[in-house]
Amino acid sequence: MMRTLILILAISLVEAFIVSQPLGKMLSQGIGGLDRQETRLRDSEVDIDLITSNQISTLFHRPSLFPSRKVDLPSEKLYGMPWIKSIDPSLDQDALLFMPFWNWQMEFMKENLTNLRVLPCENVDGINFLYEENVAKKARIVSLCYASDEYRKIRLTYYDAGNNCQVFNSVWYPNPKFNLPILGVDILSFNRKKFLGIVDFQPIHTLEDKHALPFEARIKNIKENYNSLKGRMSSKFYDETQFFSQQMLFARFEDENTISSELFPAFKEYTTEHLKLIRECPNSPYSEMSMVLERQKAYDTYSAERDPAVGLFSSMFGKQWADSFVYNFLFSLAERNTAQAVEVSA
Repeated sequence: MMRTLILILAISLVEAFIVSQPLGKMLSQGIGGLDRQETRLRDSEVDIDLITSNQISTLFHRPSLFPSRKVDLPSEKLYGMPWIKSIDPSLDQDALLFMPFWNWQMEFMKENLTNLRVLPCENVDGINFLYEENVAKKARIVSLCYASDEYRKIRLTYYDAGNNCQVFNSVWYPNPKFNLPILGVDILSFNRKKFLGIVDFQPIHTLEDKHALPFEARIKNIKENYNSLKGRMSSKFYDETQFFSQQMLFARFEDENTISSELFPAFKEYTTEHLKLIRECPNSPYSEMSMVLERQKAYDTYSAERDPAVGLFSSMFGKQWADSFVYNFLFSLAERNTAQAVEVSA
């Protein structure tokens, strides 16, 4: 009995210490109590996220601390999201071709992810990545960033330039304790005549068996159901042998109906399957987590150097904003070479 009382007292003291810290404050207030100060977590502060999702729950054996439940996230409503009409007032709501993707992802995250929380959308220079617009050119962009016990970072972006261009982009980085591929989604429309869609489990290793679990076969079964999404991308910007799987969904098409008939349901199936993969995955040993994070960093560096959207964003919002958006939000672990860093800071 005495040993039990000592153990309870020890746990209580540890709990009291944790609650006295910023992390403890965040845990005690829950998702609804997050404010701007408490959400200023950076991608570099991965250790805090790992402690939240792994060590604390293991220490107290209380999974109820991190329930999977539907939550209200205050950032979701900023700038009128989800948008109903385009920034071009002459267009109706049908112009926002990919808003169903945004809405479905938000609901999926809230209903299925554990300890879902908001991450900030501005960099150290104070540039706001949450929202930017060019009224004269009728273009706007909104971005949100989240984390959960399953994912170190989930970012999603919607770009609306009327019928000229619509873009939905989303990337899901697993918590480094899961040695698994990154979920990447990129969907674009140009003049409502040409469309591009990419959805993939993007491997962080060259060989599939270097990941904790196999994944190619399970998404191949999904891909087989969508004939319009079996294309191959060109090598103009990316090498498909690096950070792309053999079962990538890829499509260039001109029939707008393909968005709802194939791309949208395929996106939902790949996203659902990615979370299933994470929930089946054993935790990596601590020594392996840094390796996983390094591979995610390599992914970010590779992607930042080749992202074709930089030119579009530069023309709409300025080069400084675009470069900072790519390196401090889209691919925030990316290493920038010296020449790039000097150019941006100039």
